[in-house]
Amino acid sequence: MITHQSYRNSLEYLLSELRRITALLSARLQQMRADDESTTEDEFRGLYVSEEEVTRLLADPNLFLSGSYTTNIEKSGAPVDAAHSRLGHLQKVFGLSPFELDVLLIALAPELELRYERLYAYLQDDVTRRRPSVDLALRLLCPGLAGQVAARRCFDPDAPLLTYRLIELSEDGQKQTSLLARFIKLDEGVVAYLLGEVHLDSRLRGIAEFATENNSYQHLLPEAQEHVNRLSELAQDEGFVATLLGPDEAMKRKLATEVCEKLNVPMIVVDTPLLTTWPKLENHLRLLRRESLLWSGPIYWSSFESLLKEETPILEARRLVNRLLKEQEGLSFVSTNQPLPPLLPGQNRREFRISLVMPGYSERQRLWEAQLGDAAIGLDLEGLSSRFKLSSSQIMAAAATAHHVAIWRGETTPSIDDLEAACRSHSSQKLTDLARKLTPHYRWNDIVLPFDQKLMLREICEQVKNRSTVYEKWGFDRKLSMGKGLNVIFAGQSGTGKTMSAEIIGNELRMDVYKIDLSNVVSKYIGETEKNLEKIFTEAGESNGILFFDEADSLFGKRSEVKDAHDRYANIETGYLLQKMEEYDGIVILATNLRKNLDDAFVRRMHFMIEFPFPEEEDRFEIWRRVFPQDTPLVDDVDLRFMARQFKIAGGNIKNIALTSAFLAASGGEQVHMSHLIRATRREFQKIGKLCTQSDFGPYFKLVSGQ
Repeated sequence: MITHQSYRNSLEYLLSELRRITALLSARLQQMRADDESTTEDEFRGLYVSEEEVTRLLADPNLFLSGSYTTNIEKSGAPVDAAHSRLGHLQKVFGLSPFELDVLLIALAPELELRYERLYAYLQDDVTRRRPSVDLALRLLCPGLAGQVAARRCFDPDAPLLTYRLIELSEDGQKQTSLLARFIKLDEGVVAYLLGEVHLDSRLRGIAEFATENNSYQHLLPEAQEHVNRLSELAQDEGFVATLLGPDEAMKRKLATEVCEKLNVPMIVVDTPLLTTWPKLENHLRLLRRESLLWSGPIYWSSFESLLKEETPILEARRLVNRLLKEQEGLSFVSTNQPLPPLLPGQNRREFRISLVMPGYSERQRLWEAQLGDAAIGLDLEGLSSRFKLSSSQIMAAAATAHHVAIWRGETTPSIDDLEAACRSHSSQKLTDLARKLTPHYRWNDIVLPFDQKLMLREICEQVKNRSTVYEKWGFDRKLSMGKGLNVIFAGQSGTGKTMSAEIIGNELRMDVYKIDLSNVVSKYIGETEKNLEKIFTEAGESNGILFFDEADSLFGKRSEVKDAHDRYANIETGYLLQKMEEYDGIVILATNLRKNLDDAFVRRMHFMIEFPFPEEEDRFEIWRRVFPQDTPLVDDVDLRFMARQFKIAGGNIKNIALTSAFLAASGGEQVHMSHLIRATRREFQKIGKLCTQSDFGPYFKLVSGQ
């Protein structure tokens, strides 16, 4: 019964209502005594719960006085009236009648005062019936049989008390017990709420929690802040579902949190992927709906795309979640990184879709600075933000990882190397299913190229490092809708340094290099190649790696005249690749042995075309000179000038010969002699199908001729 009196807090009002229920119980006791005046007193009434004990309980002057309850969380704060107390709020949001509210209070009494179990046992003439039954509640609250019959509908399964799991009805051990004989137990979560606790029902632990403050975004971007303002304005009138599309989970959660802060309500975050493995999911979702109403808290469904798979457990979870979205009143947030079909088809409830992009270069730099604090001084965070496209949550995790590495070394602040390594480790690793991650070892001094080609390789690195300046600060980002990535062609014969150059770029930029395994990409089945490529480019966008397509002409070859279905589908694959390369904003390197085999449309979309020439004598000599590590024991008879002059082979062949000669020397327990190089050269010639002639081997021909 809602009154207009002012109370210090919600608990004080709740206790006053319990005192009112106690008065009802006392009146019921007096009525029972009056009815028994004409009969002989039964010494076993209540199974040894004496009248004196009951009388003392009801006459206790300290019963349900607020001063005796010192654990109330809401000790301080502005006074509340009944309507704005927790009990009043519960009655309002669940639409409870005065009768239903009193049922809750009757069930609440033994949760605060255990002696009420003895009182209920006495009133029900059975010491084992320590909880109030439906019959007792009806007799206490309804004056006559007609009223009791009408009030029974409040215990129907679709009535608020049971629909929202405010109470539980338990039986006395018999099957199919009469409704009147069932006991009323107040739900533990409702008890906790009424007593002033601030947490979700413990049964939701693991799948749902209140959102905590996230300082990764001190200020949202202007566009995102406009969304906050608009959503807050719309939510004042009625509820709706706001679908937040984008890869940055932290930014989406920050946006939703700010909306809830403007509305002055908490937000409940659900770990959606866990729902598919949760037992009794339907019961937990009903409990979640109750908690959302109880706390007036919007539900935030994280990673909703996890429910899109066509698998039986996932389909059932999606059906239950969609039903909850339709039933729920108020505001809901659905976070996804994949486009979703309409969630509320044919419903009056509105649904808004908001796309949120990843943080830009400057925003990423600001996030790094916020995470590192004073440790950011002197670090090239602009270059770091240009090379690694990370979400705010990834930046937070990477910063923490870098700090931990620094602490392990005994230092207080992370270095730029720590940050780069952390960025790589917190980028997606899923691309390894379709590609092989190369570990870059080569540096600029390891490669021998003409001046212009080497200069272009350095220009590639500089473009990546300065994307922040050109695209964002100088405004080119607003001029280009696509083609913001960096596409490069390495053309040249096998062994001329294409793979080595890709590794050097990865080493210079401190980025992972993924060599695409074409055997896992190309499929004879129509459409499968496109699906594999779609997966590669999607995962590459989150891996912050360099895509390296070796033997690229097999995938990026020229389109041909359509003579049959095979030609038509081959051309579709080529066109699809053109589209994906334009959309992709990362680094793609295509290596080919035959430049002329590439489709002209690909070449036109390239930012760099680097021809790797076959090495001349001076270049070969330089390669020979650099190919042996400093620790390799070379004797004086090794004539590298002779090797460079006589053997017109590529750098890859030279590397193989050097390695083979080292093993030949090591197996004989010797240093590397010229004879080892000659024998290794013979093996390399045999492998590539080249004859060993006297004109090539000169004075060393006897070592390879068998004479």
